[in-house]
Amino acid sequence: MKTYDGGCHCGRVRYRVTADLASVTSCNCSICTKKGFLHLIVPADQFELLAGAADLSTYEFNTKTAKHHFCHHCGIHAFYVPRSDPDKIDVNARCLDDLDPAGLAPTPFDGRNWERAMAERG
Repeated sequence: MKTYDGGCHCGRVRYRVTADLASVTSCNCSICTKKGFLHLIVPADQFELLAGAADLSTYEFNTKTAKHHFCHHCGIHAFYVPRSDPDKIDVNARCLDDLDPAGLAPTPFDGRNWERAMAERG
């Protein structure tokens, strides 16, 4: 486990997260594919929003369980509350400072078939 800082493109939204990058996943659902999100899901107590709460907007769709937060200035989705784990925070690993995403080995998640993939996940 290591602590990382991250945030949006314009710098208004900033956060700190403690996590293991070995747990990064990639999802093939429609929204994750379009956003290029690399998932790093952590318990809420391992995430701290440092700045920018007032600069966030939220997008919801389908079941409205997931809360897709994004900076309403630059549009970057740096983190959100995931449908799969609504008591946790899902950080976009691409938004971590000084991290080269090419060095990650994300585990695939079949979000196009979400219900089946979640049942297989256990």
